[in-house]
Amino acid sequence: MTCKCLVTKGCGRQAERVSLMLNWLCSHRGFVPSDAPMQSVVEFDNVGLRYGTGAETLTDLSFTLYPGSFYFLTGASGAGKTSLLKLLYLAHRPSRGAIRMFGHDAITLPRDRLPGFRRRIGVVFQDFRLVQHLSTFDNIALPLRIAGIQEKDLKGPVTEMLAWIGLTERADARPATLSGGEQQRVAIARAVIGRPEMLVADEPTGNVDPDMARRLLQLFAALNRLGTTVVVATHDIHLLQEIEGAQMMRLDKGRLSDPTGLLRHPPKPLVLKN
Repeated sequence: MTCKCLVTKGCGRQAERVSLMLNWLCSHRGFVPSDAPMQSVVEFDNVGLRYGTGAETLTDLSFTLYPGSFYFLTGASGAGKTSLLKLLYLAHRPSRGAIRMFGHDAITLPRDRLPGFRRRIGVVFQDFRLVQHLSTFDNIALPLRIAGIQEKDLKGPVTEMLAWIGLTERADARPATLSGGEQQRVAIARAVIGRPEMLVADEPTGNVDPDMARRLLQLFAALNRLGTTVVVATHDIHLLQEIEGAQMMRLDKGRLSDPTGLLRHPPKPLVLKN
């Protein structure tokens, strides 16, 4: 089964970059088409997380994330958003409860299988976490090299990504010489180049202006249409209005607020507002 390549709306260089990147993604394996049978990507059952001997940071979390779904994770500072994201990208294991990911028990997963699972998840960190001694090119190429892709096979995809983010001329630049917005674009390119089944983004618009924030959301929504499950943690309530059909996961003092029960049912198709 093949995915349908998208034609993005808009004009100018940004639309060209998005179209270029999406066409490349469509031509490579890794994405589940949006019309594929619905199966859960992540299932949390009564999950709790405690650091040390203190009170639980996360309490009684039960929800299901589906392929091709878009979720905003909201909540006040200290509500546990980053801790939940760390569980999603397998940086932490819960103190109790059950987590299934891609059809497997993520808690009992042997450590030697964790790298393979993590390669199925793209992560955009709030502080970028670019490798300082690597160039822009090498930071973006890092996930492919870790996955064992040969050098002759990764040059094309990385070059395509550099063109999409508008940093072709900065391919050799180190992170310290890039602006915050440029580093953000490199971090996003690195997160998506491995064609992840799930994309987890921690405050991805926190260091960019409103126009760039909306452009990033357009990218995430387009990737979502290709089958990627997207989870975006944000404080910006205005972003919640940008993507029609996205679901909200709200954390309040470590507990998930799901008054409508939407997280337990497949979502409606996404429509990006004009």
